[in-house]
Amino acid sequence: MAPPSPTGAAVHEGVFAINKPPGITSAQVIRDVQTHFHSSQLFKPWFERERAKKDAESHNQRKKRNTWKSRQSLQNVKIGHGGTLDPLATGVLILGVGNGTKSLNKFLECTKSYETVLLFGAATDSYDTEGKIVARKPYAHVTRELVEQKLADFRGKIMQRPPIFSAKRIQGKRLYEYAREGIPLPEGYTIEECALEVQELEMTEWMEGGTHGFHWPEEEAAKGEKEVAAKVLHLEDGEASGGAERGEGSESGAADGSPSTKRKRDDETVTGPAETTSAPSPKRAKTSPEPEPVDASTSKDTPTANQPETSASSNPPSPATQPNPVSKNNKPPCPAPAVRLRMTVTSGFYVRSLCHDLGAAVGSLGIMAALVRTRQAEFELGVNTLWYEDLAQGEGVWGPKVEEMLERWNGRERVAAKKEGKVAGDEGEGEQEAGEGRRGEDGSAKPAVRARVRRNTSSEEE
Repeated sequence: MAPPSPTGAAVHEGVFAINKPPGITSAQVIRDVQTHFHSSQLFKPWFERERAKKDAESHNQRKKRNTWKSRQSLQNVKIGHGGTLDPLATGVLILGVGNGTKSLNKFLECTKSYETVLLFGAATDSYDTEGKIVARKPYAHVTRELVEQKLADFRGKIMQRPPIFSAKRIQGKRLYEYAREGIPLPEGYTIEECALEVQELEMTEWMEGGTHGFHWPEEEAAKGEKEVAAKVLHLEDGEASGGAERGEGSESGAADGSPSTKRKRDDETVTGPAETTSAPSPKRAKTSPEPEPVDASTSKDTPTANQPETSASSNPPSPATQPNPVSKNNKPPCPAPAVRLRMTVTSGFYVRSLCHDLGAAVGSLGIMAALVRTRQAEFELGVNTLWYEDLAQGEGVWGPKVEEMLERWNGRERVAAKKEGKVAGDEGEGEQEAGEGRRGEDGSAKPAVRARVRRNTSSEEE
């Protein structure tokens, strides 16, 4: 339970989830939330308590914390996230407020549910439509039945190789840095496969070519980049081509070789030869205002082409019911088929890698064209998440919702703490009950017993 502010008002902090819209980073979502929280009545007690704590620090405490950050005025509510989403991705983004940031590690190993769209016929350096095309392959033979058949190979416990555009490390350098610079991995190093589990995986929609609004990227990779990609992405000989296959159409424009905008991925380490591996120490997760991804599992996500949901007041549709995007800039429809998939996976899973691998499994190539995170742990899109559009409607709209979600979270935490305390403290409780029988003439508990009761109560409320 959070201690009250100096005025006695309740301090609201904990964990809640927001529906991230497309087109902005997870860090920008946090900054937007902080902007609305800063001037709100709901979080005024939080600022009062934090200022009082800072003013009450001793000279030695202030000296120990004599850093640039500690010298800054208290401007924003402390907020961090429990797993980043890329700029064009949408869905559940878990946010920790105040002391709730300490609970974000709980979401590192939880299961997550996604809905994604796989577009066949091409491969990109980033495995999604935000990258540059490095290869093309025929897709006319790809049918719904073939995809359904191959999906069975990706259910259960599988091995998966992360994409080159991730923040895994080789010799202290991130993989996406190798990709951006167009240089091969050091000799003897490969991107290793990881053991994962796909608890659920099903096709929810089959889209024939020319009937949907998803498109291949327009930018082609340069020749050198394609050669590197062919080795790193394990493309077969002859796949890394600059033009479309004959009779299969092409949407790509002229290649200019300019680097496309990429995203920061998870902080993990890729191992190589034992005698030369240099694994960096893990970074501490930031909480404000530019949080880093706190776990590799939460950063598997890739952009979505779905339209942003409407505000909560108008009952936004779920991702499964949203229509396919309308083709922009009068571009001709993509001739390749696409498929919409729904899945529940364990920590460390890359949806982009699934799209890449499934495309290869059906004898073609595949890239991710859309992604929505529909659930993470107990937070589910459209059930117990705040719609981002509510922020613009003012505290009168988002305030009661955030307050309720934080109170619900803290209530669950108190119940869990009591259960853990009961299991861990059964013997201590027996001593306490026995001690409660030893009372003075006035019937009050002796000091030693009273101190033990205070400690147990304090541990339950933390």
